Amino acid sequence: MAPALIVFDLDGTLLDTHADLVESLNHTIAALELAPVRYEDLTHLVGHGAKVMIERACRLQGHPLTDEELPALLNRFIAHYTENMPGKTHPYPGLLRSMERLKGKGYRFAVCTNKLEGLARTLLDRLELTSHFDAITGGDTFTMRKPDAGHLLGTIGRAGGDPSRSVMVGDSINDILVARNAGIPSIAVPFGYSDVPVATLEPTTIISHFDELTSDLIEELLQSANPTFANGVVANAGHS
Repeated sequence: MAPALIVFDLDGTLLDTHADLVESLNHTIAALELAPVRYEDLTHLVGHGAKVMIERACRLQGHPLTDEELPALLNRFIAHYTENMPGKTHPYPGLLRSMERLKGKGYRFAVCTNKLEGLARTLLDRLELTSHFDAITGGDTFTMRKPDAGHLLGTIGRAGGDPSRSVMVGDSINDILVARNAGIPSIAVPFGYSDVPVATLEPTTIISHFDELTSDLIEELLQSANPTFANGVVANAGHS
């Protein structure tokens, strides 16, 4: 069988980025003299990239943006966020240990995020994590983004993976939906930025810690998703 590919969301899944996102977002909307947002607001703001996050934050603070205002605010956010990377951002507990264990068994990894690809790559570079991934795609990599299946399938393609041997790990509705739309299993984590309990999103399964991301779990999900195949051979071969 081809080595399985594990595709991760970035913010709220691989990395705890909340402190730096809130700081850069508040720096951005301060240009409009708006009150700062709080961490509690973040779950309602993230998931669709920086532009949507800024628009939602401004609307939340009573200032719906005009088309003319957004470009300067986006540039302000990108400049501040990039300048201060990696800031307080860090991998979630157990992530690197789990990845090393899985890598030793032949598994490969990719990132599929709605964050701008340049921001995602810069952040992973500065955390010295880029080498772990065979592909890193962002919300501006393709003409579509999560939850469109094309974003995930395009990421799998760039990583040299096979959709029938791939799983998606994420923390939000976009991650669960993109996996469902692409026809691959989803693993949800509850410690990210979803504005509802992840169980209500109906992922294939949930892990509460990356120590639970094991080869046994991944192979169980892949076999359940592709019951025609078991242990690399066609099940019931030779039977009508």
